Amino acid sequence: MRSLRGQLIYFWILLISVCTALAVVMVTLYRSSAGAQVAEGRAVAEQSCRAIAARYARSVPVAGPDRPQLDLLQVLLQLVLIETPHVEGGIWQRNDGMLAYAYPTYEGSGVKRDVPSAEQPLIIELAQQAARTRQMQTDVVRGSREALIVSACPLAASGNDLAAWTMTRTHAGALAAQNSLRTGLGVLMALVLASGLWLGWILLRGLRHVQRLEHRLAQAQGDEVPELDRTGVRELDRIVDGFNRYRLRFEEARAGLREAAQQRQRDQRLAALGRMTSGIAHEIRNPIAAMRLKAENALAAPPERQGDALHAIVGQIDRLEGLVRSLLALVQPVTLAPQAVDLAAWLAERVAGAAGAAAGKGVAMDVRHAEPVQAGFDPVHLARAVDNLLANAVLHAPRGGRVVLEAVRDGGGALLIRVDDNGPGVPEALVPQLFEPFATGRADGTGLGLALAREVALAHGGELRYVPLHPGARFELEIPWRSY
Repeated sequence: MRSLRGQLIYFWILLISVCTALAVVMVTLYRSSAGAQVAEGRAVAEQSCRAIAARYARSVPVAGPDRPQLDLLQVLLQLVLIETPHVEGGIWQRNDGMLAYAYPTYEGSGVKRDVPSAEQPLIIELAQQAARTRQMQTDVVRGSREALIVSACPLAASGNDLAAWTMTRTHAGALAAQNSLRTGLGVLMALVLASGLWLGWILLRGLRHVQRLEHRLAQAQGDEVPELDRTGVRELDRIVDGFNRYRLRFEEARAGLREAAQQRQRDQRLAALGRMTSGIAHEIRNPIAAMRLKAENALAAPPERQGDALHAIVGQIDRLEGLVRSLLALVQPVTLAPQAVDLAAWLAERVAGAAGAAAGKGVAMDVRHAEPVQAGFDPVHLARAVDNLLANAVLHAPRGGRVVLEAVRDGGGALLIRVDDNGPGVPEALVPQLFEPFATGRADGTGLGLALAREVALAHGGELRYVPLHPGARFELEIPWRSY
């Protein structure tokens, strides 16, 4: 059980169970104690009655007169009952009723010699039964405060009409035991209620603090790590303090990581700028060198041959102009104008634009798409990117090879535009710098086409990836799907 609420509820149930068990034990002990007192009183009453009968049998012959001497009976009672505290007794005869009575241990101002009138009917009834059946008779009358125990036993007489009786009460501690039982049960009930309220207060207080912390964490935006306020509960504050210390370490680590990332980006930009500068210098040096050579040759050649040199110089100037346009397109920010585009017609235009170069190499062009749906993107900028990918694919495909243009919508809500060819693929050494300017494996290439295509993909919120095929290469341009 991992829930704090469940653990506290379980503890409360356990406490109630323990208190209930204690209450049952207390009631059982009380009942057993009361029963033991009654059993003890009964044994004392019966033993005293038997002692009277035994003393009478030794003192008076069986064949004696029908009416025993009263003084003798009184003495017998005094002698026997004086040894048993809180036991009173007497002698009863069928015709004459009560012959003797004694309560030697009565704690009063005088000698008690009057038979209790309230208990007399029960005494006479038991004495009659004992004299008639010649057996011990005992009865217990339980009250709210005490238990009355009366025993009667037959005495040896010619007419079988004589019986002795004893009586005692088990009142000592009965009321106190009942009061103690009520007090104990009341204390247990109060403890259960108090513990329930206390545990409930602890539970609600702890849950409120936990919910406050949870709400504070849920309000955090992005990768923000909020600072938590202390709750006033020592155990929770330990967690809060630990979390806040972790927050400080996390912020320090994130600041260091951000600084390291910025430094890495600066280093990468400087490295890319160095490679780009080197590539620009190389791409510009070659046309300039060619134009210089043509110009020097034209100056030394006769006038009729200078026209060819001028045409060659113009061609190199066109090459420089194309390089400058590509560089400007690469360094200038891409400003998008998204609109609804018929995807099937747009793909057909891209294939038609590359069909001439493909036919010159004998490369077959194929276009695939799920259905003619409308998608949202900038058709001009994305066309430049896809046209560059198709031009590279046609250029690297073998004679008689195949180039496939495919557009699909994946399950994650993105538009995937794939350009596949069955050429030799990209050299492994060139893959890390594949999308950087002037990274190319061809002597006559500038490497600006893939860099430009990647910038267009990033401007759309997507990415351009290279996926090696066996054989061939795949360039996968992914942008978020926008429907219109």
